[in-house]
Amino acid sequence: MKWSFLCIFLVMSLQPLQMPGDTDWEVEKASVIVNVRTNTLALIEANHIAEIHPVATGKKGDETPLGQFTVLVKVEQPYYRKKNIPGGDARNPLGSRWIGFDALGTAGRTYGLHGTNRPGSIGYSASAGCIRLANPTIERLYQKIDIGSKIFIVNEHRSFQAIAKEAGLIN
Repeated sequence: MKWSFLCIFLVMSLQPLQMPGDTDWEVEKASVIVNVRTNTLALIEANHIAEIHPVATGKKGDETPLGQFTVLVKVEQPYYRKKNIPGGDARNPLGSRWIGFDALGTAGRTYGLHGTNRPGSIGYSASAGCIRLANPTIERLYQKIDIGSKIFIVNEHRSFQAIAKEAGLIN
């Protein structure tokens, strides 16, 4: 009996100490602001603007939808279903990553942040409504943006700092 008590005590003492409410803590997700007026994207992390990148946005007639959206889908080497092009194929216009959001009720399958096989289009209104980034950039952002992260798409003259502050993303 003494040994079994001692074994239980030793096992219990090796467990990490958990404070009340530990399971209630949530790590803040990164957010993104895309300004279609300037064709730029800001990554917001830990209450500050962490990165700013040039992007391609929707061309006339295929404008990128404006508003606040939620990331629903993340895919590495996405398949391009419109032209039956597999992920990883050099002809695939989605590049190496897809981060889909719920614009216009599309469940993250139609609008998204993605890489591109046409890096020369970045900085212009040239897409079919999505937000294109250079493949190395989308690969880095893919690691930082989670399912449930917020995407804010605006058409503004104001700075990312002012937009993020108004959206409650920074103090």
